[in-house]
Amino acid sequence: MSTLGLEECRGWIIQKYGGTSLGKFPKNIVDIIISTSKPQRVAIICSARSSRTKNEGTTTRLLRAAQAAASNSGSELTFQTIVDEIKDDHLQAATDINSPPLRKHFEEAVYAECQSLSRILESVREIEEVSPKTENRIISKGEKLACQYLAALLEDRGVFAQYIDLSDIIGRYDISADVSEHHLLIALAKALGQEILSCGGKIPIITGYFGNLTGGLLKTFGRGYSDLAAALVTIGIAARELQIWKEVDGIFTADPRQVPTARVIPFISPSEAAELTFYGSEVINPHTMAQVINAKIPIRIKNVMNPSLQGTYILPDPVNAIPSPEMTSFLPSEPLAVDSGSQVPKMPTAVTIKRPVIVLNLCSNRKTRAHGFLAKVFQILDRNYLLIDLIASSEVHISLALHSEHTMVSGPDDDLGGEDMTIDDKRLKKAYDELGELGSVDIVTGMTIISLVGKGLKRMTGIAGRFFGVLGDAGVNIEMISQGGASEIAISCLIADRDAEKALNLVHTHLFNFVE
Repeated sequence: MSTLGLEECRGWIIQKYGGTSLGKFPKNIVDIIISTSKPQRVAIICSARSSRTKNEGTTTRLLRAAQAAASNSGSELTFQTIVDEIKDDHLQAATDINSPPLRKHFEEAVYAECQSLSRILESVREIEEVSPKTENRIISKGEKLACQYLAALLEDRGVFAQYIDLSDIIGRYDISADVSEHHLLIALAKALGQEILSCGGKIPIITGYFGNLTGGLLKTFGRGYSDLAAALVTIGIAARELQIWKEVDGIFTADPRQVPTARVIPFISPSEAAELTFYGSEVINPHTMAQVINAKIPIRIKNVMNPSLQGTYILPDPVNAIPSPEMTSFLPSEPLAVDSGSQVPKMPTAVTIKRPVIVLNLCSNRKTRAHGFLAKVFQILDRNYLLIDLIASSEVHISLALHSEHTMVSGPDDDLGGEDMTIDDKRLKKAYDELGELGSVDIVTGMTIISLVGKGLKRMTGIAGRFFGVLGDAGVNIEMISQGGASEIAISCLIADRDAEKALNLVHTHLFNFVE
Protein backbone atom coordinates (compact mmCIF):
# COMPACT_ATOMS: atom_id res chain seq x y z
CA MET A 1 0.00 0.00 0.00
CA SER A 2 1.50 3.34 -1.00
CA THR A 3 1.97 6.18 1.46
CA LEU A 4 0.05 9.38 0.82
CA GLY A 5 2.22 12.28 -0.26
CA LEU A 6 1.74 15.58 1.54
CA GLU A 7 1.15 17.38 -1.75
CA GLU A 8 -1.89 15.12 -2.30
CA CYS A 9 -3.31 15.74 1.16
CA ARG A 10 -2.65 19.40 1.90
CA GLY A 11 -5.66 21.64 2.50
CA TRP A 12 -8.23 19.03 3.60
CA ILE A 13 -10.85 19.88 6.24
CA ILE A 14 -12.63 16.92 7.83
CA GLN A 15 -16.14 17.60 9.13
CA LYS A 16 -18.07 15.31 11.47
CA TYR A 17 -21.83 15.86 11.83
CA GLY A 18 -23.83 14.33 14.66
CA GLY A 19 -27.13 12.56 14.19
CA THR A 20 -29.33 15.22 15.77
CA SER A 21 -27.70 17.95 13.64
CA LEU A 22 -28.34 15.97 10.47
CA GLY A 23 -31.90 15.21 11.55
CA LYS A 24 -32.82 18.78 12.50
CA PHE A 25 -30.66 21.01 10.29
CA PRO A 26 -29.85 19.21 7.01
CA LYS A 27 -30.10 22.39 4.90
CA ASN A 28 -27.67 24.21 7.21
CA ILE A 29 -25.23 21.34 6.87
CA VAL A 30 -25.41 21.39 3.08
CA ASP A 31 -24.76 25.17 3.07
CA ILE A 32 -21.78 24.71 5.41
CA ILE A 33 -20.27 21.95 3.26
CA ILE A 34 -20.65 23.97 0.06
CA SER A 35 -19.08 27.10 1.56
CA THR A 36 -16.22 25.11 3.12
CA SER A 37 -15.44 23.21 -0.07
CA LYS A 38 -14.73 26.33 -2.14
CA PRO A 39 -11.32 27.35 -0.68
CA GLN A 40 -10.17 23.80 0.23
CA ARG A 41 -11.03 20.10 0.01
CA VAL A 42 -13.57 18.73 2.46
CA ALA A 43 -14.58 15.21 3.56
CA ILE A 44 -17.68 14.45 5.64
CA ILE A 45 -18.37 11.80 8.31
CA CYS A 46 -21.96 11.23 9.46
CA SER A 47 -23.58 9.62 12.45
CA ALA A 48 -26.97 7.96 12.09
CA ARG A 49 -29.86 10.48 11.91
CA SER A 50 -31.84 11.53 14.99
CA SER A 51 -34.95 13.51 14.14
CA ARG A 52 -35.48 14.73 17.70
CA THR A 53 -33.01 13.56 20.39
CA LYS A 54 -30.16 11.06 20.54
CA ASN A 55 -32.29 8.73 22.68
CA GLU A 56 -34.88 8.62 19.88
CA GLY A 57 -32.29 8.34 17.10
CA THR A 58 -31.76 5.63 14.52
CA THR A 59 -28.91 3.86 16.34
CA THR A 60 -30.94 3.63 19.55
CA ARG A 61 -33.89 2.26 17.57
CA LEU A 62 -31.67 -0.28 15.84
CA LEU A 63 -30.36 -1.54 19.18
CA ARG A 64 -33.93 -1.75 20.49
CA ALA A 65 -34.96 -3.75 17.45
CA ALA A 66 -32.05 -6.15 17.98
CA GLN A 67 -33.01 -6.65 21.63
CA ALA A 68 -36.67 -7.19 20.70
CA ALA A 69 -35.75 -9.78 18.09
CA ALA A 70 -33.37 -11.64 20.42
CA SER A 71 -35.83 -11.74 23.32
CA ASN A 72 -38.58 -13.01 20.99
CA SER A 73 -41.03 -11.65 23.55
CA GLY A 74 -43.27 -9.72 21.21
CA SER A 75 -42.98 -11.78 18.04
CA GLU A 76 -41.96 -10.34 14.68
CA LEU A 77 -44.31 -7.40 15.06
CA THR A 78 -42.17 -5.72 17.74
CA PHE A 79 -38.92 -5.43 15.82
CA GLN A 80 -40.70 -4.95 12.50
CA THR A 81 -42.58 -1.99 13.96
CA ILE A 82 -39.25 -0.39 14.84
CA VAL A 83 -37.92 -1.08 11.34
CA ASP A 84 -41.03 0.55 9.87
CA GLU A 85 -40.47 3.61 12.10
CA ILE A 86 -36.91 3.93 10.78
CA LYS A 87 -38.13 3.50 7.20
CA ASP A 88 -40.93 6.06 7.57
CA ASP A 89 -38.59 8.57 9.24
CA HIS A 90 -36.12 8.42 6.34
CA LEU A 91 -38.86 8.49 3.70
CA GLN A 92 -40.18 11.65 5.35
CA ALA A 93 -36.66 13.11 5.23
CA ALA A 94 -36.56 12.30 1.50
CA THR A 95 -39.09 15.09 0.90
CA ASP A 96 -36.16 17.52 1.40
CA ILE A 97 -34.75 16.28 -1.93
CA ASN A 98 -36.22 18.36 -4.76
CA SER A 99 -35.01 16.35 -7.77
CA PRO A 100 -37.49 13.49 -8.49
CA PRO A 101 -34.77 11.09 -9.80
CA LEU A 102 -32.51 11.75 -6.80
CA ARG A 103 -35.42 11.42 -4.39
CA LYS A 104 -36.53 8.16 -6.00
CA HIS A 105 -32.99 6.79 -5.85
CA PHE A 106 -32.75 7.56 -2.13
CA GLU A 107 -36.20 6.10 -1.42
CA GLU A 108 -35.15 2.88 -3.16
CA ALA A 109 -32.03 2.79 -0.97
CA VAL A 110 -34.21 3.20 2.15
CA TYR A 111 -36.45 0.28 1.13
CA ALA A 112 -33.44 -1.89 0.30
CA GLU A 113 -31.62 -1.20 3.58
CA CYS A 114 -34.76 -1.75 5.65
CA GLN A 115 -35.57 -5.02 3.86
CA SER A 116 -32.03 -6.21 4.53
CA LEU A 117 -32.40 -5.15 8.17
CA SER A 118 -35.66 -7.10 8.53
CA ARG A 119 -33.98 -10.25 7.20
CA ILE A 120 -31.12 -9.89 9.69
CA LEU A 121 -33.52 -9.36 12.58
CA GLU A 122 -35.60 -12.35 11.51
CA SER A 123 -32.46 -14.48 11.78
CA VAL A 124 -31.82 -13.03 15.25
CA ARG A 125 -35.38 -13.95 16.26
CA GLU A 126 -34.84 -17.52 15.11
CA ILE A 127 -31.68 -18.11 17.17
CA GLU A 128 -32.63 -15.69 20.00
CA GLU A 129 -29.11 -14.21 20.11
CA VAL A 130 -27.27 -11.17 18.77
CA SER A 131 -23.63 -11.92 18.04
CA PRO A 132 -21.09 -9.06 17.79
CA LYS A 133 -20.92 -9.60 14.02
CA THR A 134 -24.69 -9.41 13.68
CA GLU A 135 -24.87 -6.33 15.90
CA ASN A 136 -22.27 -4.71 13.63
CA ARG A 137 -24.43 -5.34 10.57
CA ILE A 138 -27.53 -3.99 12.32
CA ILE A 139 -26.05 -0.71 13.57
CA SER A 140 -24.32 -0.06 10.23
CA LYS A 141 -27.72 0.59 8.64
CA GLY A 142 -28.08 3.93 10.44
CA GLU A 143 -24.88 5.47 9.06
CA LYS A 144 -25.53 4.03 5.58
CA LEU A 145 -28.93 5.71 5.39
CA ALA A 146 -27.61 9.00 6.83
CA CYS A 147 -24.75 9.25 4.34
CA GLN A 148 -26.87 8.38 1.33
CA TYR A 149 -29.36 11.04 2.46
CA LEU A 150 -26.68 13.74 2.77
CA ALA A 151 -25.07 12.75 -0.54
CA ALA A 152 -28.48 13.09 -2.24
CA LEU A 153 -29.02 16.54 -0.68
CA LEU A 154 -25.64 17.70 -1.99
CA GLU A 155 -26.29 16.27 -5.47
CA ASP A 156 -29.65 18.05 -5.38
CA ARG A 157 -27.74 21.32 -5.02
CA GLY A 158 -25.47 20.50 -7.95
CA VAL A 159 -22.51 19.37 -5.84
CA PHE A 160 -20.67 16.19 -6.83
CA ALA A 161 -20.66 13.91 -3.78
CA GLN A 162 -19.61 10.28 -3.34
CA TYR A 163 -21.12 7.99 -0.72
CA ILE A 164 -18.44 5.80 0.90
CA ASP A 165 -19.58 2.73 2.83
CA LEU A 166 -16.86 1.61 5.26
CA SER A 167 -18.69 -1.51 6.47
CA ASP A 168 -16.29 -3.77 4.54
CA ILE A 169 -13.15 -1.60 4.87
CA ILE A 170 -11.32 -4.23 6.94
CA GLY A 171 -11.82 -7.00 4.39
CA ARG A 172 -11.35 -4.73 1.37
CA TYR A 173 -7.88 -3.68 2.52
CA ASP A 174 -7.00 -7.04 4.09
CA ILE A 175 -6.59 -5.48 7.55
CA SER A 176 -6.02 -7.96 10.36
CA ALA A 177 -8.56 -7.43 13.13
CA ASP A 178 -6.52 -9.60 15.51
CA VAL A 179 -3.66 -7.12 16.03
CA SER A 180 -3.41 -4.63 18.90
CA GLU A 181 -5.80 -1.69 18.89
CA HIS A 182 -2.88 0.68 18.18
CA HIS A 183 -1.84 -1.16 15.01
CA LEU A 184 -5.47 -1.65 13.94
CA LEU A 185 -6.10 2.09 14.06
CA ILE A 186 -2.91 2.83 12.10
CA ALA A 187 -3.94 0.37 9.38
CA LEU A 188 -7.46 1.81 9.26
CA ALA A 189 -6.14 5.38 8.99
CA LYS A 190 -3.98 4.41 5.98
CA ALA A 191 -6.91 2.64 4.30
CA LEU A 192 -9.24 5.57 4.89
CA GLY A 193 -6.72 7.95 3.34
CA GLN A 194 -6.74 5.82 0.19
CA GLU A 195 -10.55 5.79 0.16
CA ILE A 196 -10.67 9.59 0.25
CA LEU A 197 -8.23 9.99 -2.62
CA SER A 198 -10.22 7.53 -4.73
CA CYS A 199 -13.09 10.04 -4.86
CA GLY A 200 -11.19 12.34 -7.19
CA GLY A 201 -12.88 15.74 -7.24
CA LYS A 202 -16.07 14.61 -5.50
CA ILE A 203 -16.87 15.34 -1.84
CA PRO A 204 -16.59 12.07 0.15
CA ILE A 205 -19.57 11.33 2.41
CA ILE A 206 -18.29 8.64 4.75
CA THR A 207 -20.14 6.33 7.14
CA GLY A 208 -19.23 6.70 10.81
CA TYR A 209 -19.48 2.92 11.00
CA PHE A 210 -16.13 1.48 9.93
CA GLY A 211 -16.14 -2.26 9.85
CA ASN A 212 -16.86 -5.61 11.38
CA LEU A 213 -14.52 -5.86 14.37
CA THR A 214 -14.11 -9.18 16.16
CA GLY A 215 -15.52 -7.98 19.48
CA GLY A 216 -18.11 -5.69 17.92
CA LEU A 217 -17.70 -2.00 17.15
CA LEU A 218 -19.94 -0.84 19.99
CA LYS A 219 -18.27 -3.01 22.61
CA THR A 220 -14.79 -2.06 21.38
CA PHE A 221 -15.20 1.72 20.99
CA GLY A 222 -18.65 2.59 22.41
CA ARG A 223 -21.30 4.90 20.93
CA GLY A 224 -18.60 7.43 19.97
CA TYR A 225 -17.27 5.23 17.15
CA SER A 226 -18.31 7.74 14.47
CA ASP A 227 -16.13 10.40 16.15
CA LEU A 228 -13.28 7.89 16.02
CA ALA A 229 -13.95 7.30 12.31
CA ALA A 230 -13.61 11.05 11.78
CA ALA A 231 -10.33 11.02 13.69
CA LEU A 232 -8.94 8.19 11.56
CA VAL A 233 -9.94 9.95 8.33
CA THR A 234 -8.26 13.12 9.64
CA ILE A 235 -5.02 11.26 10.34
CA GLY A 236 -5.12 9.17 7.16
CA ILE A 237 -5.47 12.22 4.91
CA ALA A 238 -3.18 14.44 7.06
CA ALA A 239 -5.94 17.03 7.23
CA ARG A 240 -5.42 20.62 8.29
CA GLU A 241 -8.26 20.41 10.84
CA LEU A 242 -10.99 18.19 12.23
CA GLN A 243 -14.28 20.01 12.77
CA ILE A 244 -16.91 18.51 15.09
CA TRP A 245 -20.23 20.16 14.32
CA LYS A 246 -22.77 20.27 17.15
CA GLU A 247 -25.72 22.45 18.19
CA VAL A 248 -23.70 24.65 20.56
CA ASP A 249 -21.31 27.53 19.81
CA GLY A 250 -18.32 25.63 21.22
CA ILE A 251 -17.05 24.61 24.65
CA PHE A 252 -18.34 26.93 27.37
CA THR A 253 -17.01 28.03 30.76
CA ALA A 254 -20.13 26.33 32.17
CA ASP A 255 -23.28 24.74 30.80
CA PRO A 256 -25.12 27.72 29.20
CA ARG A 257 -28.46 26.00 29.80
CA GLN A 258 -27.83 26.31 33.56
CA VAL A 259 -25.51 29.34 33.75
CA PRO A 260 -26.76 32.26 31.59
CA THR A 261 -23.44 34.14 31.96
CA ALA A 262 -21.31 31.29 30.58
CA ARG A 263 -18.92 32.23 27.76
CA VAL A 264 -17.47 30.30 24.83
CA ILE A 265 -13.84 29.28 25.35
CA PRO A 266 -11.91 30.20 22.16
CA PHE A 267 -8.91 27.89 22.82
CA ILE A 268 -8.54 24.90 25.13
CA SER A 269 -5.87 22.27 25.73
CA PRO A 270 -6.52 18.55 25.13
CA SER A 271 -6.04 17.77 28.83
CA GLU A 272 -8.66 20.36 29.79
CA ALA A 273 -11.11 19.07 27.18
CA ALA A 274 -10.59 15.50 28.43
CA GLU A 275 -11.23 16.54 32.05
CA LEU A 276 -14.39 18.44 31.08
CA THR A 277 -15.66 15.38 29.22
CA PHE A 278 -14.90 13.11 32.18
CA TYR A 279 -16.59 15.42 34.66
CA GLY A 280 -19.86 15.89 32.80
CA SER A 281 -19.49 18.18 29.76
CA GLU A 282 -20.20 16.59 26.37
CA VAL A 283 -17.11 17.78 24.50
CA ILE A 284 -15.50 14.97 22.51
CA ASN A 285 -14.56 11.40 23.27
CA PRO A 286 -11.06 11.56 24.89
CA HIS A 287 -9.89 8.46 23.01
CA THR A 288 -10.93 10.04 19.71
CA MET A 289 -9.31 13.34 20.62
CA ALA A 290 -6.01 11.65 21.50
CA GLN A 291 -5.69 10.13 18.01
CA VAL A 292 -5.93 13.54 16.32
CA ILE A 293 -4.00 15.59 18.87
CA ASN A 294 -1.09 13.13 18.91
CA ALA A 295 -0.88 13.64 15.15
CA LYS A 296 -0.52 17.40 15.85
CA ILE A 297 -3.78 18.30 14.09
CA PRO A 298 -6.17 20.81 15.73
CA ILE A 299 -9.82 20.05 16.47
CA ARG A 300 -12.55 22.68 16.32
CA ILE A 301 -16.03 22.49 17.88
CA LYS A 302 -18.58 24.50 15.84
CA ASN A 303 -22.33 25.16 15.72
CA VAL A 304 -24.46 24.11 12.74
CA MET A 305 -26.98 26.80 13.70
CA ASN A 306 -24.36 29.56 13.84
CA PRO A 307 -21.54 28.56 11.46
CA SER A 308 -20.00 32.04 11.23
CA LEU A 309 -18.74 31.85 14.82
CA GLN A 310 -15.17 30.65 15.38
CA GLY A 311 -16.15 27.98 17.90
CA THR A 312 -13.58 26.38 20.20
CA TYR A 313 -10.16 25.14 19.10
CA ILE A 314 -8.58 22.17 20.87
CA LEU A 315 -4.91 22.75 20.10
CA PRO A 316 -2.13 20.16 20.23
CA ASP A 317 0.55 20.56 22.89
CA PRO A 318 3.93 20.66 21.11
CA VAL A 319 5.62 19.08 24.12
CA ASN A 320 3.22 16.22 24.78
CA ALA A 321 2.17 15.45 21.21
CA ILE A 322 4.71 12.80 20.24
CA PRO A 323 3.30 10.71 17.40
CA SER A 324 4.34 7.10 16.84
CA PRO A 325 6.92 6.48 14.08
CA GLU A 326 4.24 4.89 11.88
CA MET A 327 2.24 8.15 11.89
CA THR A 328 5.05 10.56 10.96
CA SER A 329 4.39 10.26 7.22
CA PHE A 330 0.88 11.69 7.77
CA LEU A 331 1.91 14.89 9.60
CA PRO A 332 1.50 18.33 7.99
CA SER A 333 4.81 20.09 7.38
CA GLU A 334 3.88 23.34 9.15
CA PRO A 335 3.66 23.40 12.96
CA LEU A 336 0.06 23.90 14.03
CA ALA A 337 0.42 23.81 17.81
CA VAL A 338 0.48 26.80 20.10
CA ASP A 339 2.23 26.64 23.47
CA SER A 340 0.16 28.02 26.29
CA GLY A 341 3.31 29.23 28.07
CA SER A 342 3.96 29.47 31.79
CA GLN A 343 1.98 32.64 32.54
CA VAL A 344 -0.36 32.32 35.51
CA PRO A 345 -3.96 32.35 34.23
CA LYS A 346 -6.36 34.93 35.60
CA MET A 347 -9.15 32.41 36.11
CA PRO A 348 -9.96 28.70 35.65
CA THR A 349 -10.99 27.42 32.24
CA ALA A 350 -14.42 26.00 33.15
CA VAL A 351 -16.66 24.66 35.89
CA THR A 352 -18.87 21.64 35.32
CA ILE A 353 -21.15 19.26 37.19
CA LYS A 354 -21.66 15.52 36.85
CA ARG A 355 -24.95 13.98 37.97
CA PRO A 356 -26.52 11.77 39.20
CA VAL A 357 -23.88 10.31 41.51
CA ILE A 358 -24.10 7.70 44.25
CA VAL A 359 -21.52 7.02 46.97
CA LEU A 360 -20.43 3.64 48.30
CA ASN A 361 -19.05 3.89 51.85
CA LEU A 362 -17.10 0.82 53.00
CA CYS A 363 -15.56 0.29 56.44
CA SER A 364 -13.14 -2.66 56.69
CA ASN A 365 -13.78 -5.51 59.14
CA ARG A 366 -9.99 -5.36 59.82
CA LYS A 367 -9.41 -8.95 58.68
CA THR A 368 -7.01 -7.70 55.99
CA ARG A 369 -4.13 -5.22 55.98
CA ALA A 370 -4.77 -1.78 54.52
CA HIS A 371 -3.11 -2.49 51.18
CA GLY A 372 -4.86 -5.84 50.88
CA PHE A 373 -8.19 -4.21 51.72
CA LEU A 374 -7.84 -1.59 48.99
CA ALA A 375 -6.59 -4.14 46.46
CA LYS A 376 -9.65 -6.33 47.01
CA VAL A 377 -12.00 -3.36 46.71
CA PHE A 378 -10.61 -2.40 43.30
CA GLN A 379 -10.61 -6.01 42.10
CA ILE A 380 -14.33 -6.23 42.91
CA LEU A 381 -15.07 -2.97 41.10
CA ASP A 382 -13.07 -4.09 38.05
CA ARG A 383 -14.83 -7.46 37.88
CA ASN A 384 -18.18 -5.72 37.83
CA TYR A 385 -17.19 -3.03 35.31
CA LEU A 386 -17.89 -0.15 37.71
CA LEU A 387 -16.05 3.10 36.99
CA ILE A 388 -15.17 5.34 39.92
CA ASP A 389 -15.15 9.14 39.61
CA LEU A 390 -13.88 10.19 43.04
CA ILE A 391 -12.17 8.30 45.87
CA ALA A 392 -11.46 9.16 49.52
CA SER A 393 -9.68 6.56 51.65
CA SER A 394 -7.98 5.84 54.96
CA GLU A 395 -6.50 2.65 56.36
CA VAL A 396 -9.87 1.04 57.10
CA HIS A 397 -12.41 3.24 55.32
CA ILE A 398 -13.04 4.09 51.68
CA SER A 399 -15.69 6.19 49.94
CA LEU A 400 -16.32 5.75 46.22
CA ALA A 401 -18.38 8.09 44.02
CA LEU A 402 -19.99 6.53 40.92
CA HIS A 403 -21.91 8.15 38.09
CA SER A 404 -24.50 6.45 35.90
CA GLU A 405 -26.91 7.68 33.23
CA HIS A 406 -29.54 5.18 34.34
CA THR A 407 -31.07 4.59 37.77
CA MET A 408 -28.83 2.34 39.85
CA VAL A 409 -30.64 2.65 43.18
CA SER A 410 -34.25 3.41 44.10
CA GLY A 411 -36.31 3.62 47.26
CA PRO A 412 -38.40 5.86 49.49
CA ASP A 413 -35.37 7.61 50.97
CA ASP A 414 -33.27 8.32 47.90
CA ASP A 415 -31.27 11.15 49.41
CA LEU A 416 -29.94 9.31 52.44
CA GLY A 417 -29.90 5.60 51.72
CA GLY A 418 -31.43 3.07 54.10
CA GLU A 419 -32.61 -0.47 54.55
CA ASP A 420 -35.62 0.00 52.25
CA MET A 421 -33.43 1.06 49.34
CA THR A 422 -33.38 -1.25 46.30
CA ILE A 423 -30.30 -1.73 44.12
CA ASP A 424 -31.63 -1.89 40.56
CA ASP A 425 -28.33 -2.23 38.70
CA LYS A 426 -27.15 -5.87 38.52
CA ARG A 427 -23.45 -4.97 38.44
CA LEU A 428 -23.77 -2.69 41.44
CA LYS A 429 -25.78 -5.30 43.38
CA LYS A 430 -23.12 -7.94 42.77
CA ALA A 431 -20.34 -5.55 43.79
CA TYR A 432 -22.32 -4.47 46.87
CA ASP A 433 -22.67 -8.08 48.01
CA GLU A 434 -18.98 -8.82 47.42
CA LEU A 435 -17.86 -5.65 49.21
CA GLY A 436 -20.08 -6.66 52.12
CA GLU A 437 -17.70 -9.56 52.76
CA LEU A 438 -14.91 -7.06 53.44
CA GLY A 439 -16.85 -4.93 55.93
CA SER A 440 -19.94 -2.79 56.39
CA VAL A 441 -21.30 -1.05 53.28
CA ASP A 442 -23.82 1.73 52.87
CA ILE A 443 -24.99 3.70 49.83
CA VAL A 444 -25.74 7.41 49.64
CA THR A 445 -27.66 8.73 46.63
CA GLY A 446 -28.73 12.17 45.44
CA MET A 447 -25.19 13.52 45.00
CA THR A 448 -23.38 15.61 42.36
CA ILE A 449 -19.72 16.17 41.50
CA ILE A 450 -18.76 19.79 40.83
CA SER A 451 -15.36 20.32 39.22
CA LEU A 452 -13.16 23.32 38.55
CA VAL A 453 -11.03 22.68 35.45
CA GLY A 454 -7.97 24.53 34.18
CA LYS A 455 -4.47 23.69 32.99
CA GLY A 456 -2.99 26.45 35.14
CA LEU A 457 -4.79 25.65 38.40
CA LYS A 458 -1.57 24.50 40.07
CA ARG A 459 -0.09 27.97 39.53
CA MET A 460 -3.19 29.80 40.84
CA THR A 461 -2.32 30.25 44.50
CA GLY A 462 -5.33 29.83 46.77
CA ILE A 463 -7.76 28.74 44.06
CA ALA A 464 -8.87 25.65 46.00
CA GLY A 465 -9.59 27.76 49.07
CA ARG A 466 -11.60 30.26 47.04
CA PHE A 467 -13.54 27.40 45.36
CA PHE A 468 -14.46 25.76 48.66
CA GLY A 469 -15.06 29.16 50.27
CA VAL A 470 -17.71 30.09 47.70
CA LEU A 471 -19.53 26.83 48.41
CA GLY A 472 -19.18 27.17 52.19
CA ASP A 473 -20.44 30.76 52.25
CA ALA A 474 -23.54 29.60 50.35
CA GLY A 475 -24.21 26.82 52.86
CA VAL A 476 -23.29 24.05 50.40
CA ASN A 477 -21.81 21.14 52.33
CA ILE A 478 -18.82 19.33 50.79
CA GLU A 479 -18.87 15.56 51.29
CA MET A 480 -15.66 14.60 49.46
CA ILE A 481 -12.69 16.41 47.87
CA SER A 482 -10.30 15.38 45.08
CA GLN A 483 -7.47 17.31 43.46
CA GLY A 484 -5.86 16.20 40.18
CA GLY A 485 -2.49 14.92 41.41
CA ALA A 486 0.72 16.24 39.83
CA SER A 487 -0.99 17.87 36.85
CA GLU A 488 -3.73 19.55 38.94
CA ILE A 489 -5.98 19.99 35.92
CA ALA A 490 -9.12 19.66 38.05
CA ILE A 491 -10.33 20.23 41.58
CA SER A 492 -13.51 18.31 42.35
CA CYS A 493 -15.84 17.90 45.28
CA LEU A 494 -19.02 16.04 46.07
CA ILE A 495 -22.14 17.96 47.07
CA ALA A 496 -25.86 17.26 47.43
CA ASP A 497 -27.65 17.22 44.08
CA ARG A 498 -30.25 19.70 45.37
CA ASP A 499 -27.45 22.31 45.60
CA ALA A 500 -25.94 21.59 42.16
CA GLU A 501 -27.30 24.46 40.05
CA LYS A 502 -26.92 27.01 42.85
CA ALA A 503 -23.30 25.94 43.37
CA LEU A 504 -22.54 25.99 39.65
CA ASN A 505 -23.81 29.56 39.23
CA LEU A 506 -22.12 30.86 42.38
CA VAL A 507 -18.73 29.38 41.47
CA HIS A 508 -19.00 30.78 37.95
CA THR A 509 -19.98 34.23 39.25
CA HIS A 510 -17.18 34.48 41.83
CA LEU A 511 -14.26 32.76 40.08
CA PHE A 512 -14.75 33.74 36.43
CA ASN A 513 -13.99 37.42 35.92
CA PHE A 514 -14.57 38.37 32.29
CA VAL A 515 -13.02 41.54 30.88
CA GLU A 516 -15.42 43.20 28.46
